Amino acid sequence: MPRTLVTGGAGFLGSHICEYLLKKGHQVIAMDNLLTGTVANIEHLQCEEFNFIKHNVTEYIYCAGSIDYVLHFASPASPKDYLELPIQTLKVGALGTHKALGLALEKKATFLLASTSEVYGDPKVHPQKEDYWGHVNPVGPRGVYDEAKRFAEAITMAYHRYHALDTKIVRIFNTYGPRMRPKDGRAIPAFIPQALKNQPLTVFGDGSQTRSFCYVKDLIDGIYRLLVSDYHEPMNVGNPYEMTIKELAETIIQVTGSKSEIIYYPLPVDDPKVRQPDIAAAKKILGWEPRVPLEEGLRGTVEWFKQQDL
Repeated sequence: MPRTLVTGGAGFLGSHICEYLLKKGHQVIAMDNLLTGTVANIEHLQCEEFNFIKHNVTEYIYCAGSIDYVLHFASPASPKDYLELPIQTLKVGALGTHKALGLALEKKATFLLASTSEVYGDPKVHPQKEDYWGHVNPVGPRGVYDEAKRFAEAITMAYHRYHALDTKIVRIFNTYGPRMRPKDGRAIPAFIPQALKNQPLTVFGDGSQTRSFCYVKDLIDGIYRLLVSDYHEPMNVGNPYEMTIKELAETIIQVTGSKSEIIYYPLPVDDPKVRQPDIAAAKKILGWEPRVPLEEGLRGTVEWFKQQDL
């Protein structure tokens, strides 16, 4: 039975990967300081094969016994979070990645970094392919997240090249599904509660900026395929179906049957105008592509939000 540590294991994506690994027969240790995660995300996972450790991964990580896989998901991940927690975001991307890599090296474990499409910044190449180096403002307000992840990728590749550590890097594009925090600053968890309350949906800019939304079930399947592959370069995992934020708002109004209107606010600084993954590598190497249509995924997400205190 493989033994796997997931940092950020009580977060949105971390909790889903923990659940998936348990179903795959892993013993799972979820590690989280609960800065943005919550034990509510992992309460249903309690079993003999699952263990939770509250710990800040920017400090030394100790785990007794063998570890086969280290998956580093710890980080604030929404614009609201990393604008309010800039130092913590930089530290977990730099120090936290260093500590997680050190543990993987000590245990001779496979290491997977949860990186992000934000390494591409406000891209000048569209769609974004893995060999594009990006267009990032390192000193802008979003730079704390973008550059933390870019550093995390660099040190991960350094450990792979210098120490011959088995490493993987997944560049995660916009993902949605159950366990997203309401009002965390991202479009879908902002729009759904507004729609359910028949409140105006708040779109930033004129709504023409584009995103590509992947349902969490699809994303986790892609991440697992990368984890057990022999591929070491960064790989995009996301849904290439591109839509405007205005179209997303209109779709959520339709799915929820809401009477909400759309109102517009100024676009935040350095907000990317486009975002769409090129997933040719994932298709060829992993045999992966997303399968859940947006409306289907949104219906499941809406049902989860209906059970929350909004």
